[in-house]
Amino acid sequence: MPDFPVAKKVPTERTHHGETFVDDYEWLRDKESPDTLAYLTAENDYTAARTAHLEGLREAIFGEIKARTQETDLSVPSRIGGYWYYGRSVEGQQYGISCRCPAGDTDGLDDWTPPSLTADEEVPGEEVLLDVNALAEGHDFFSLGAASVSPDGNLLAYSTDTVGNERFLLRVKDLRTGEVLPDQVPDTLGGATWDLKGTTLFYATVDESWRPDKVWRHVLGTPVSEDVVVHHETDERFWTSVGRSRSDRLVVIGSGSKTTTEYRVLDAADPTGEFRVVAPRRQGVEYGIEHAVIGGEDCLLVLHNEGAENYALARAPFDATSHEQWQPLIGHDPAVRLEDVDAFAGHLVVSQRSDGLTQLRVIELDDTRPDGLGDDYLVHFDEPVYTVGAGSNAEFHQPTIRLGYTTMATPPSVYDFDVPTRTLHLRKTTPVLPHPVRGPFDPEHYEQHRTWATASDGTKVPISLVVPAGTPQDGSTPFLLYGYGSYEDSIDPYFSIARLSMLDRGVGFAIAHVRGGGEMGRHWYDDGKLLRKRNTFTDFVACAEHLAAEGWTSADRLIAEGGSAGGLLMGAVANLAPEAFAGIVAEVPFVDPLTTILDPTLPLTVVEWEEWGNPLEDPEVYAYMKSYSPYENVEAKRYPPLLVETSLHDTRVLYVEPAKWVARLREVAANPEDVLLKTQITAGHGGVSGRYNAWKDRAFSLAWMLDRFGLA
Repeated sequence: MPDFPVAKKVPTERTHHGETFVDDYEWLRDKESPDTLAYLTAENDYTAARTAHLEGLREAIFGEIKARTQETDLSVPSRIGGYWYYGRSVEGQQYGISCRCPAGDTDGLDDWTPPSLTADEEVPGEEVLLDVNALAEGHDFFSLGAASVSPDGNLLAYSTDTVGNERFLLRVKDLRTGEVLPDQVPDTLGGATWDLKGTTLFYATVDESWRPDKVWRHVLGTPVSEDVVVHHETDERFWTSVGRSRSDRLVVIGSGSKTTTEYRVLDAADPTGEFRVVAPRRQGVEYGIEHAVIGGEDCLLVLHNEGAENYALARAPFDATSHEQWQPLIGHDPAVRLEDVDAFAGHLVVSQRSDGLTQLRVIELDDTRPDGLGDDYLVHFDEPVYTVGAGSNAEFHQPTIRLGYTTMATPPSVYDFDVPTRTLHLRKTTPVLPHPVRGPFDPEHYEQHRTWATASDGTKVPISLVVPAGTPQDGSTPFLLYGYGSYEDSIDPYFSIARLSMLDRGVGFAIAHVRGGGEMGRHWYDDGKLLRKRNTFTDFVACAEHLAAEGWTSADRLIAEGGSAGGLLMGAVANLAPEAFAGIVAEVPFVDPLTTILDPTLPLTVVEWEEWGNPLEDPEVYAYMKSYSPYENVEAKRYPPLLVETSLHDTRVLYVEPAKWVARLREVAANPEDVLLKTQITAGHGGVSGRYNAWKDRAFSLAWMLDRFGLA
């Protein structure tokens, strides 16, 4: 066995609230230091040596993912104006190609049946908007940010990141000539919003702490130096963004913290006009807006949480300037979390969840009724565990709802729901090609279950799981348990081609829907944040113990996985219950949260105080975060084998957090040789770019897991 790296110790003192903490590895924060890069390289070399025996398995898994993926394919076209827009993928190419073709009724919006296009046939009138492979040529990393077509269909605003730090270069392409215009805006956030005339772009930039704080206006053909700031968000708790309403009537600027929001609107036909505040921000009140036409009158739909923990829907005048103008439309229901509302000319679509499952609710508009509202119903699916969500629905006048549907055993499927006839039309199910040895994919080869663990305080925590059909509940099955549990982000059941390489080797997969996420409503989030954050960790341990108690697996056959804030979860449970796991995979893990949240100059720190608390000012928060911080609670005990993955250019969770954590584990843990750190030198928060690179990256992690299960 090769010797593992040992990081040097350079004591750095941190004193807050009368306590001094000596941090021996803070020196690793210096990204430009030769010593830092040497240490990360040594860790990569150690990881490579410790996993060299898995090279054949990694290649096999990569081959399986590749063989099961239809590499040359087309997405289902979406109607925008006079064109059908779709994406192509081509065998052998890392990135997609954005295309469009003319609609048959170019002058109107009568045709809502997408054309039946095949990847191996020429599409009449096809235009290539962006070939991302060509854009990425010569770059080790590439990410496409904005890809926004002007309302008249003539111009394309797009942005690119070739480093991984999420600072995008914004460009404009004339789709009539193929010419890229001289306009180039550096260091944007990624998105771009057109005015109605297609002469002006709105975009956002970030401050030194990576907080989106400014929205700018750029007039095509003018120097970037003449761009005008149309909104500057000075409250360091708030981010800002910009977009255009589906109806094309409004340019909308949103400002939001973790608990409070505020919106400004502008007539999209008057880009130099003044933005109007819809309702001034009030601490703790979150709301979102959507332009609608109900009963023949323009209005704003307001989804809000004022006096409504799980949100309610209100109606406001189109020119509203105060929350006092909000009139109830859908009242609060403690059992139903309203998450979003989309308005169309003939109907509304409400995205909601109940009992942990996603739902799409349709409210038809009826001008003959006093309130302008017609029938109200759910789009129905038969599976007991599934995920459904609204898809690409760009046109205000479309009579259909494009939606996505999947289960843990059903590949992602695209449907169009025809509102007038209330019928579902399956447009495409993602192909899963036959395995070279195991043969054709069949959903019946797998079974799905939902089970409920009991947390330490008696709370029932849902678990979604998928296993090979006929799996016995005798504790013999290896299992992977995934968790996140922060920011009210829900990890809903989903399908994965890469996961088939585990399932077909007899490994089960489960998602622990722990508190801190949003699966069970707003209270689920509130019970897993701030001074109740520990519930996230104890919930996950309860889920692990439940799977073992129910016979789905056993502690010596269970691996845990999580990334980013879910990586914090992994670090916390490694300290809390190492005996419950046979291994842990922590991806870009937020494992030094106290150091980060104490420093307001670091990326995103101030905006995070409403999620974690402010330990800089509050000694109770300081003590609470210190009690669960993975880095500061490493103990001299045996830990499960750990695979820790990070990216050098990650701006969301800096590489230094996992690097310091691993260095501390090397110093203190009883089995330091079982800790592996893998740092991607050319990647961002989401990992490497390019689908083949991503498949290889996933194959690396899966091979390590299979080795832990004894299945290598």
